[in-house]
Amino acid sequence: MSIPDYQTLMLPVLQLAADGQEHKFSQAVEALADQFSLTAEERNELLPSGSQAVFNNRVGWARSYLKQAGLLTSPKRGYFKITDTGQTLLNSNPSHIDASILEQFPSFIEFKNRKKDKSDKDDISDPASEHDDVQTPEDSLAASYSKLRRALKSDILTTIKEASPSFFERLVIDLLVKMGYGGNRNDAGKALGKSGDGGIDGIINEDRLGLDIIYIQAKRWEGVVGRPEIQKFAGALQGQRAKKGVFITTSDFTKDARDYVSKIDVKIILIDGELLASLMVDHNVGVSTVGQYEVKKLDSDYFDE
Repeated sequence: MSIPDYQTLMLPVLQLAADGQEHKFSQAVEALADQFSLTAEERNELLPSGSQAVFNNRVGWARSYLKQAGLLTSPKRGYFKITDTGQTLLNSNPSHIDASILEQFPSFIEFKNRKKDKSDKDDISDPASEHDDVQTPEDSLAASYSKLRRALKSDILTTIKEASPSFFERLVIDLLVKMGYGGNRNDAGKALGKSGDGGIDGIINEDRLGLDIIYIQAKRWEGVVGRPEIQKFAGALQGQRAKKGVFITTSDFTKDARDYVSKIDVKIILIDGELLASLMVDHNVGVSTVGQYEVKKLDSDYFDE
């Protein structure tokens, strides 16, 4: 089962509060996760910002809209409780609750009008403004961010494949240094591209003190890299009595190649084109920031008297 959207969660949240007691939000999240049989991975899946779990965020939005409609109230920070209006709605045995049902309550209409006025000025849409929109604002931001990131990674790989081999080596140096390997760039530059011995393109320090070294194979590849190439690299590592290696390519690895590195004693990390582009984006190599958006939420502690 995938993580339910916030509108699907509205009725379960209200039903959870049907006993008339005060419910702690964090406990409600756990109860609802059990109710929807979410896996540990689904419970822990984070928004792209990493600030909150996706499921927690969607339960929070469901609770927020129910509060705006006057169906829930917050007796104290971090808790919610059903209202008489909410109990009346539950007694009618609704099959579901969504934005269209909430519109029968004046307080929700007032809330929508406030949001609409704000959206007209800021050109920002609200998830409750369309009945068939089940995305929270964070979901919409995440989808847009993922789309932009995919396009950027595609551009990065295309540009790398058009660059010269020497530029690709410099790119690998820049990335590894940004990731914390090799000490400074001058040390890394001297190490990489110097060996060329038995399938090894370079050597770089694993840490700034040089307590251990990593052997590197970095190739722009048109076709998929298979097991024979990885075996050749592994043999070169054994010839150097090395225990760690990184194989970087702009293409991909076969399943056989990936299975092979999982079974040998030598530790070899495979970085394909997709991962290479992701690491470049994450560590700001070959990319620049064109804009930043801060996502903020209410600081309940500030208003707690």
